[in-house]
Amino acid sequence: MEPHAMWTSYPSLKKDLQKTLNLISDSISLPNKEVEEAILAIFHSGGKLLRPAYLLLFAEFGTKIDKKKTIALAAAIETLHTATLIHDDIVDVADTRRGTATLNSTFSTDVAVYSGDYLFIICFKLLIQYQSSLKSIELNTTSMEKVLLGELGQMSERYNMNVTIDDYLANITGKTAELFALSCFVGCYENGGGKKLANKCREIGKDIGLAFQIVDDILDYSQNEETLGKPVLEDVRQGVYSLPLICSITEHPLLFEPILSKKENMTQEDAKRIHELVIECHGVEKAYDLASHYTNRALDTIQSLPNNQQQTKETIYEITKSILQRTF
Repeated sequence: MEPHAMWTSYPSLKKDLQKTLNLISDSISLPNKEVEEAILAIFHSGGKLLRPAYLLLFAEFGTKIDKKKTIALAAAIETLHTATLIHDDIVDVADTRRGTATLNSTFSTDVAVYSGDYLFIICFKLLIQYQSSLKSIELNTTSMEKVLLGELGQMSERYNMNVTIDDYLANITGKTAELFALSCFVGCYENGGGKKLANKCREIGKDIGLAFQIVDDILDYSQNEETLGKPVLEDVRQGVYSLPLICSITEHPLLFEPILSKKENMTQEDAKRIHELVIECHGVEKAYDLASHYTNRALDTIQSLPNNQQQTKETIYEITKSILQRTF
């Protein structure tokens, strides 16, 4: 399976992403071949590979590029990301992701839990190959902690109508933005980029991750289930309130309270009504404004990157700009 079609315009990057996928495939080996194939299918189910792509791109700003190590780091990042997706699906009791059956629906919750845990092990195995030269190993583990704390933070806010925009941003900073930030930092730093430059890359990644997650949440209110490959507004029924809804609740709490107070007893019709109210209250537009803020901040900082890799700068700029316009 080849990387996502979006990388066709970037043949060199596409080639490195293919190597990343190949390394992941070669690293996964289970006695139960049926489960192994199901895990591998997740990696080949149409994910965009944005995190490893950013890692590979920001590596170009280093002064001592180690391509083999960079591919391994990209594979570790994507493996870590996929492990969190598997655990997400377990918590959400999701049947599909990107149109593919989840592990918990195909096998069992137990198999899915252990599969996610197994991928954490693969992530560390990929990192440990370069333990003698990894300068950011402590940052890697700290970032993993932040990702998990973001997930726990989101869970603690379930069915909370008083959740604020700041609460939401704190959770997605850990849940999503941290891995983007880590990808950009590690790509640069582990290839000889200075700490100051690598930290700038990290800030770019954080803003990209925030914009990406906000747009992802906006899509729940602007696309249909077939386009998204996941149940539309399933998060609302499970008490996970994303930015468009939070913006709407903040200004019109009395409109939403009668429906949201039903919690897990909400019906599909209730979810549709929430959708209508969010649109009427301009929640999508307000969320989009915040996504634009983070995207534009990332774009401005990208422009300040060194000019010795102008083509790489332009590629990062193009990809980042496209995040705000995506519809899938």
